[in-house]
Amino acid sequence: MRADFSLVEGEYLQDILDQPRALDDTVTGLEVTKDLHQLAARLQKGKFKGVVLTGMGSSFHALHPLYVDLIRAGIYAVMVETSELVHYQNRLFDRSHLIMAVSQSGRSAEVVRLLQSNRGRSLIIGITNTPDSPLARSSEACIFTRAGKEYSVSCKTYVTSLIALRWLADLICERDVRRTLRELKSALPSAQKYLAGWKDHVQELCERLRNIRQLFIVGRGSSLAAVGTGALIIKEADHFPAEGMSSAAFRHGPFEMIGHETSVLVFAGERETRDLNRGLFRDIREHQGRAEWIGEDSDFAPFVLPQSPRSFTPLLEILPMEMITLALASQVGREPGRFSLCSKVTTKE
Repeated sequence: MRADFSLVEGEYLQDILDQPRALDDTVTGLEVTKDLHQLAARLQKGKFKGVVLTGMGSSFHALHPLYVDLIRAGIYAVMVETSELVHYQNRLFDRSHLIMAVSQSGRSAEVVRLLQSNRGRSLIIGITNTPDSPLARSSEACIFTRAGKEYSVSCKTYVTSLIALRWLADLICERDVRRTLRELKSALPSAQKYLAGWKDHVQELCERLRNIRQLFIVGRGSSLAAVGTGALIIKEADHFPAEGMSSAAFRHGPFEMIGHETSVLVFAGERETRDLNRGLFRDIREHQGRAEWIGEDSDFAPFVLPQSPRSFTPLLEILPMEMITLALASQVGREPGRFSLCSKVTTKE
């Protein structure tokens, strides 16, 4: 099956290819302000009972690596969608909890309700791409991403949120933030090289995904960021059924669905659980299912992740998912990322 590149060479593709620039601009602009420094210091000294991590959609999924980092550092944290937070877990709104809220627009329906419901009870660190947004204006400290204007499906805003949260984790955990930023800049050429081969990736994926009717995307730990966002953007960009879940959860029922029309994309992930993920991958194939391994050691070029420091793996894991959105769009004959029912900013809860 030959890919129809004329269908995909639009504004969404340009956003995907612009991600290295967006990341570089975001890294260059990151700054430890006085307010941010003070909040991080209070958290390090145990002045907060815990941290509440919140967002919606890809902004929520981007929080997974930060959540893992905080727990590993001995900092109590909960991760909850903003809508659930304001309606069912609003007792967390008090001075003993520090809220870290991610919203690309800073003005979605849920984040506006959060700001109204909180009413100054919890201090907030906001992470947003929009400096004049309600979130930016109402947060005690704000970290700005510099993705620039984005056409529709989150790609630039997602990866820049990831790197801003990586930087925030380093600040809170008292790691060398300058070293992290140097490492990111050194990893950008690998991401650029991967994206430069997008046509080859899309063509190979069109062949590999032939006759697939449903995708499962699975992983563990920090890979859950790409798991959740990957499934979301495939549905959003292509109107194609995709479900993201942990590798362990896949064995609890969905394993029964493996077959010739279902493909399971397994992220290699971190070394602590890589063998478990590899075991799932092998078991699917042993049962004649279709499974793909995504990592540095994949045997399929579009799923080979560029080598980089471990902390940047979540940043690279989303790239093959974006290539899948382009391939599926070519297969079904639609422009990827063109909204017909949704809007870039969700204004209804």
